Amino acid sequence: MTRELIEYVARSLIDYPEEMSITVEEEDGVAVYRLHVSPRDIGKVIGRRGRVARAMRALLKVSAIHNHERAALEID
Repeated sequence: MTRELIEYVARSLIDYPEEMSITVEEEDGVAVYRLHVSPRDIGKVIGRRGRVARAMRALLKVSAIHNHERAALEID
């Protein structure tokens, strides 16, 4: 569920969805979601002063808590 949430939000923001990918790695009991987007879209995903990225991380945290998990989001 959390992966689909990140994908849905990111695809709605960016102009080049074909260049987007999401990988998941387990680190110390935390699922780390790495969102890779085109360099042309990185500003849209991060947002002014990081507001969009902060909102995406908040949504991820709520979804992870709902699923009894721990998760983090990295954007590059």
